[in-house]
Amino acid sequence: MCRIVGAPRTLLPLLAALLQASVEASGEIALCKTGFPEDVYSAVLSQDVHEGQPLLNVKFSNCNGKRKVQYESSEPADFKVDEDGMVYAVRSFPLSSEHAKFLIYAQDKETQEKWQVAVKLSLKPTLPEDAVKESQEIEEIVFPRQATKHNGHLQRQKRDWVIPPINLPENSRGPFPQELVRIRSDRDKNLSLRYSVTGPGADQPPTGIFIINPISGQLSVTKPLDRELIARFHLRAHAVDINGNQVENPIDIVINVIDMNDNRPEFLHQVWNGTVPEGSKPGTYVMTVTAIDADDPNALNGMLRYRILSQAPSTPSPNMFTINNETGDIITVAAGLDREKVQQYTLIIQATDMEGNPTYGLSNTATAVITVTDVNDNPPEFTAMTFYGEVPENRVDVIVANLTVTDKDQPHTPAWNAMYRISGGDPTGRFAIQTDPNSNDGLVTVAKPIDFETNRMFVLTVAAENQVPLAKGIQHPPQSTATVSVTVIDVNENPYFAPNPKIIRQEEGLHAGTMLTTFTAQDPDRYMQQNIRYTKLSDPANWLKIDPVNGQITTIAVLDRESPNVKNNIYNATFLASDNGIPPMSGTGTLQIYLLDINDNAPQVLPQEAETCETPDPNSINITALDYDIDPNAGPFAFDLPLSPVTIKRNWTITRLNGDFAQLNLKIKFLEAGIYEVPIIITDSGNPPKSNISILRVKVCQCDSNGDCTDVDRIVGAGLGTGAIIAILLCIIILLILVLMFVVWMKRRDKERQAKQLLIDPEDDVRDNILKYDEEGGGEEDQDYDLSQLQQPDTVEPDAIKPVGIRRLDERPIHAEPQYPVRSAAPHPGDIGDFINEGLKAADNDPTAPPYDSLLVFDYEGSGSTAGSLSSLNSSSSGGEQDYDYLNDWGPRFKKLADMYGGGDD
Repeated sequence: MCRIVGAPRTLLPLLAALLQASVEASGEIALCKTGFPEDVYSAVLSQDVHEGQPLLNVKFSNCNGKRKVQYESSEPADFKVDEDGMVYAVRSFPLSSEHAKFLIYAQDKETQEKWQVAVKLSLKPTLPEDAVKESQEIEEIVFPRQATKHNGHLQRQKRDWVIPPINLPENSRGPFPQELVRIRSDRDKNLSLRYSVTGPGADQPPTGIFIINPISGQLSVTKPLDRELIARFHLRAHAVDINGNQVENPIDIVINVIDMNDNRPEFLHQVWNGTVPEGSKPGTYVMTVTAIDADDPNALNGMLRYRILSQAPSTPSPNMFTINNETGDIITVAAGLDREKVQQYTLIIQATDMEGNPTYGLSNTATAVITVTDVNDNPPEFTAMTFYGEVPENRVDVIVANLTVTDKDQPHTPAWNAMYRISGGDPTGRFAIQTDPNSNDGLVTVAKPIDFETNRMFVLTVAAENQVPLAKGIQHPPQSTATVSVTVIDVNENPYFAPNPKIIRQEEGLHAGTMLTTFTAQDPDRYMQQNIRYTKLSDPANWLKIDPVNGQITTIAVLDRESPNVKNNIYNATFLASDNGIPPMSGTGTLQIYLLDINDNAPQVLPQEAETCETPDPNSINITALDYDIDPNAGPFAFDLPLSPVTIKRNWTITRLNGDFAQLNLKIKFLEAGIYEVPIIITDSGNPPKSNISILRVKVCQCDSNGDCTDVDRIVGAGLGTGAIIAILLCIIILLILVLMFVVWMKRRDKERQAKQLLIDPEDDVRDNILKYDEEGGGEEDQDYDLSQLQQPDTVEPDAIKPVGIRRLDERPIHAEPQYPVRSAAPHPGDIGDFINEGLKAADNDPTAPPYDSLLVFDYEGSGSTAGSLSSLNSSSSGGEQDYDYLNDWGPRFKKLADMYGGGDD
């Protein structure tokens, strides 16, 4: 059984109410009945129900121990039952009559058999003061007695109950450790037991707050508790023997920390900001201030009350606002909020706990700043009734006048921003008013040009109003009006031509000096006496002139419609008109001359070049005419061939295909390839008609089966363009430069070779070498030469005085040869012609002379020589038999020549 031993006598009746009659220990239960052993379970609570709070334990008798029972509550939203029968609160709620009684169901999971039992809850009654004092004595908690067997039968067990929570005030001053309760078991009479507690605050963090004497079971607290940190502790008490075996089922011990008023209210913000429109009626909500208290909000310690301590400024009433003492809502309580007078109020708000008890409650303060927002309760007002301005004529987007207004509302808000409109005096919309966003002034500007000659003054009526309408109940007109007087200033304006452009029609071909028209300008300044003078501004072909005074336009050249300056038959000329005002002004006008065509251009053949084959088939040439005139002075055209030269009509024939085209064909069967110029007579259809002989260059070429030219000189016939001719000339020049450079290089090389002495093997045959002297003369007219160089070499330099191995290139070999009489050296003649003739005779009669042209000896050439040919072939015609057997001794190179000339019959 569970009981409190040593409790004060005043608690015995209360505890007795929680107990029911127990079954006598000597009584025996003959039969075991499955179900709840009691019909009603009761529990007494010290305060309202808290979430997760254990209430009581309902026991279910399971006779065979094999049943699997599932518990349910009739009010599952408020109570739940664990598998061991412990009943817990699902949520926190105050205990009332509707929660005082509910049912617990037990159902067999296999057989679906169901049982129920009623549970009653009640609050612990209030005890008198002497009972409270006695209750402070140490209580003793005894573990419930377990069911035991007696004579082989189960002894009826007393029902279990819930241990009431232990209430412990926070911030206790001790002394510590402070004893709370004593836990004991009925078995400590027969066994040596050890007690312990587990749970948060004991052996779980925060550890060491609660301790228990393992021998006596005395449960104590070691330090002051803080409800704001942990408001409730749930411990479990255990009893084991000296061997550590559990002898009792653990019991739950709940320790509630009783709240003390140890925390002041704290506002969520130290400064609260709110707004209220000006002119608000009493009772208008402004804002809400909120404070919190760490103490228990369900107790007096956490119940707050608000009040306003002060208001600044105190106009127009010291009590403009009030506050709901429970919710903290601030509302207006008096009328007269005017932003133009008071823009902001500052309130000092106080929050006090203990339901606002000034004696026992703790307080704190915060500041509430209430800004009075603007509403449109003041219309804009003009600072003057009439505004003045002036503007030059023909000017736009210029400021004419500056309209100023005043508005008492908050600047740069819709209630302050002004909008202007013109309500009268401007039917054509020549003026506009824009608002300056910074100053709120109205800027009157000119939207359309104004002509002084038409309007010299405007009187405008303008109105100003705010962007938003006035608030209801405001005794003011919604807008303000004023007058704007605008004076127009006359200025010198540009003269203008009318009409512009001016179009006239005229035939082309007019002679110079013909008067075409008068092109004059008008001056819009009717109230100014001014003169206008005219000048020519643009005349592309320089055909016209204009009189500077009266504007008469006269031709100074022949008008030609076919001029490149005429576009679409229209010739444009621009003229300038200038006045003598201050400052001078000018205007331009355009004269358009539409030129009518006359037949002043003869037609020409088109194309001007063509090609055809040597035979009439398969090609023919299609031609047309080009006429710069237009209809009716152009086509249709007549095509014909001229009578002369006669070869034209003999070789060609022309056939008219239609009014614009004709066909040129070969009339003969074959015409040799080449380029031919064919004159063609073309006559247009003008009145009178014009004729012209055009030359058609025709290239006649050899053609293939398809009628295409195959001649190599096709390009010549077609003609080369300027670019191609320049390219060819450049190539020729480059080629000539290369040849010239090569010649210069060869001459320099020959000079270097002649500067050295030539070593020749005496056995080598050198008669085939050509002796180069690198000099050219101007003919016989050039008398500056040495005739000794043309004499016989043997007479100039005998062999006896020559070094061995060095010979002239044109000398005979020095090896053994037949002995012939040596020619005597002829005396030096005075005339070069005689010298050459003597040398020719000596060579013809000299059997040792070589049978080839002796160019190496006579290397000099001149123009206009009277000497005959020096060819040895001619000299051989002189007749006479010669013996050429000595050619066999000249080496293998002359063997063939010896066979031809010296061999007897062969």
